[in-house]
Amino acid sequence: MAKGSINVGDEVAITATVLRRVTEDRVSVSIPSYGFPHSIIDRTSKVKKGQPMELVGNVTHVDGDLVTVNFGVPVTVNMDTLRLVTAYVPKRKTPQVDKPS
Repeated sequence: MAKGSINVGDEVAITATVLRRVTEDRVSVSIPSYGFPHSIIDRTSKVKKGQPMELVGNVTHVDGDLVTVNFGVPVTVNMDTLRLVTAYVPKRKTPQVDKPS
């Protein structure tokens, strides 16, 4: 993915690999370029060890090639591991400046 194509506010996705089922409603996953296991709530599916799982979150910070994404908790990963789902488009119709007096 090209540099600068992901900005703050964008909705992005990353494919994680299931490590194990922790409880009936929690799954431990491995996120690429994030050096720690991550636990998520998964009540609906019955995923098994080694299956891919797509996580979707919003970008909160961009610093060069590193991007912080909020998946319930902030996770910092490399930009090339992310896939853009929806670009953020501001909804303001009027400019945010005062009229000259």
